[in-house]
Amino acid sequence: MSTKAELACVYSALILIDDDVAVTGEKIQTILKAAGVEVEPYWPGLFAKALEGINPKELITNVGSGVGAGPPVAGGAAPVVAEAAAAPAAEKKEEKKKEESENESDDDMGFGLFD
Repeated sequence: MSTKAELACVYSALILIDDDVAVTGEKIQTILKAAGVEVEPYWPGLFAKALEGINPKELITNVGSGVGAGPPVAGGAAPVVAEAAAAPAAEKKEEKKKEESENESDDDMGFGLFD
């Protein structure tokens, strides 16, 4: 039952946040009663305490923005570009060799694509 209670409290809190209403345990409980959802009495207060002092709208809108982005590369980018251009050509040659060797091994075993 705790999973349903957690979801109900989360949805109630999101409703309050969307309406720009302060998230309190009493307001969460009011929404839950209106929806006909019964939860343990500690859940609404727990969610209200968890959201205390933070701006949930900011958290929701900034999910994934700028996370993991490295600093911009300054200076010697030209050699890196030249190496990057040469690497795909070498990889293509290796892939062709691997494909040929795979096809040969299949033929040796008597397995073919259209057998």
